[in-house]
Amino acid sequence: MEEIHTNAMPLIGDSAPAFKAKTTMGDITFPDDYKGKWVILFSHPADFTPVCTTEFMTFATMQEDLKKLNCELIGLSIDSIYAHIAWLRTIKERIDYKGMKNVEVKFPLIEDIKWMLQRSLVCCNQMRQQRKQSEQYF
Repeated sequence: MEEIHTNAMPLIGDSAPAFKAKTTMGDITFPDDYKGKWVILFSHPADFTPVCTTEFMTFATMQEDLKKLNCELIGLSIDSIYAHIAWLRTIKERIDYKGMKNVEVKFPLIEDIKWMLQRSLVCCNQMRQQRKQSEQYF
């Protein structure tokens, strides 16, 4: 029987790889810049898409409440910093969604045009899956 491999979603509490990244708010070093904090690192496929726009607006309106819980937000996308900046400006200046308007995104959005970070995250997830599978035999 052929073995089927699936990539499960990373779980809360899974360790993310260390990385340095260029963002809309300057360079970050993860996890060093976020020591002692919870982080929601989330990815979206492309700027200027309707679903991603509403997700970013929602996260932006929740940011202060999350900070009170010692939690920071970091967005990740394959688009360039210039595309990110144009998109975030559009969100603030032109988008009105379910009573949210003039929403300013104040958390960093990572540029990953070469998919380096996204590949790294998938790789870590695959290693977690392999570790789980090998533990089944002991």
